[in-house]
Amino acid sequence: MRIARGDESRPAKGWYTELDLASLPGIGFANQGIPERHYHRQIHEIYLVARGSSTIEIDGKPISLHVGDVLVVEPGEAHTFLGNSPDYFHFVLHCPPGQGDKVVLGELPGD
Repeated sequence: MRIARGDESRPAKGWYTELDLASLPGIGFANQGIPERHYHRQIHEIYLVARGSSTIEIDGKPISLHVGDVLVVEPGEAHTFLGNSPDYFHFVLHCPPGQGDKVVLGELPGD
């Protein structure tokens, strides 16, 4: 058995943790998305919308997300959240886990 506790010192947005087994994904939840255009070098970022709705932009294309949607953002795809409903809530998985994998848009090749 493994348990990971949320870090109460983190912002109200949600939390993220890397479990202590490399074969398991990083997992978290949030009531809003990160409003900073970025991409990940190696991880797939998987969102499961549990409540509300949101709009995310991936490689310049806005996509509406609603309850029950699952979105997989591939490595190298620049993305950012543009907005969400007040009741929005999602779960997120990082596969493989990698906190240091995020690159802000200014470092994106071709920008």
